[in-house]
Amino acid sequence: MAAPHGEVIDPAPAVSATPRRTVAAWASWDWGSSAYSSIVTSFVFAPYLANAVAADRPAGSLSGSTWLGIAMFVAGVAVAAIAPITGQRADAGGRRRRSLGLWTALTIGATLGLFFVRDEYTYLWLGLVLLAAGSVFMEFAGVSYNAMLQQISTPANIGRISGIGWASGYVGGIFVLLISFVLFISPDVGLFGVTAEGGMKYRVLAIVVAIWFAVFAVPVLVLVPEIPPTTTIDRVGFLASYKVLAGDVRTLFRADRNSVYFLLASALYRDGLAAVFSFGAVLAVSVYGLSASDVIIFGVAANIVAAIGAFAAGFVEDRVGPKPIITVSLTGLIVTATILLFAHGPTMFWVFGLLLCLWVGPAQSSSRSFLARLAPEGREGQMFGLYATTGRAVSFLAPGLFALLSGVFNSDRMGIIGIALVLLMGAIALWRVNPPPRHQPADLGAIG
Repeated sequence: MAAPHGEVIDPAPAVSATPRRTVAAWASWDWGSSAYSSIVTSFVFAPYLANAVAADRPAGSLSGSTWLGIAMFVAGVAVAAIAPITGQRADAGGRRRRSLGLWTALTIGATLGLFFVRDEYTYLWLGLVLLAAGSVFMEFAGVSYNAMLQQISTPANIGRISGIGWASGYVGGIFVLLISFVLFISPDVGLFGVTAEGGMKYRVLAIVVAIWFAVFAVPVLVLVPEIPPTTTIDRVGFLASYKVLAGDVRTLFRADRNSVYFLLASALYRDGLAAVFSFGAVLAVSVYGLSASDVIIFGVAANIVAAIGAFAAGFVEDRVGPKPIITVSLTGLIVTATILLFAHGPTMFWVFGLLLCLWVGPAQSSSRSFLARLAPEGREGQMFGLYATTGRAVSFLAPGLFALLSGVFNSDRMGIIGIALVLLMGAIALWRVNPPPRHQPADLGAIG
């Protein structure tokens, strides 16, 4: 499938084996992008922004965490409103690879800007804008990246390749997190003489992430060929694209409600999956007694376990299909979360917390391949844009239920029930979704 730079190929799945270097090039982007999610939005920079940068805020002003939540809410609204259009236009114009390159470059640019965010309140707004913008760009890049799954896989190995991508992301996150911790965060004087003065030990990680992401994003932009323009999608202006989108959604609902049901079901349980990692560190400290250092070590172990789960499940999925993998994973998550609700102490958290993470990888990987199998040929970008939009549409649900239950009962432990309920709702909604076909449909009229 590899071709000279600029050459296009038919996006339909091939019947021959997928070249390993093409798969490796595609998975390399997952490896590189994990630096952004691990360092910037999860474990390091977002906490630095909410705590250190906002530490000297004026009396009576909103907390750094609240401002961070507002910024990410605005970013979520932007993604929900625009993601389907970016995917649709990339499909129509045959610019999927170009779109991936553009949004990746913008993400890297926003990340580099974070280097200038000192640990002073006057820099909070710059940090919030850059973090929100980077998150939007990252989501848009993910639309094009996920849509490429059909280009570099066949019906016989799509689950395996999706699992390889997710596993690469988890392992990449482990490497960059460990490197950052050992070289910059942990020592009083880090590499190149970096210290905590002015927040430098955190700010320098913005450069580390940008370089890491840029290096590992190159292979997919060189070795995965561009798609040809899609003649079945009208090439119109930006605002007119929304009219095209609305018509396509109506057509999709009439022709194949199963796809719509999957988008809605996955939006529910994917919100629960995100909450597992979002609130895992909070619960580890406040409920189960882990120290801050232990949490970082647990985060590394959690990524290892999730990577193993995603990789192994990909091979099983190619035999049984994605729906059984997702169903078993959600069941495992709900049961394990219920056990954690009654568990006490660090040892129990280590055992069942890692078991919880084991199920997250397969659910995420198989959800991506499920939609890739459902997406009509040439419309993968548009479908993954809808995938991002529906996910954002209910992204408040798990955090909201967590906050509600933990607040009402004055116990972070009770927030686990909120996450488990969202996972349960997603599992119930998935029950009525039919398994995807082995081959993706040729057009909207052919699905169903």
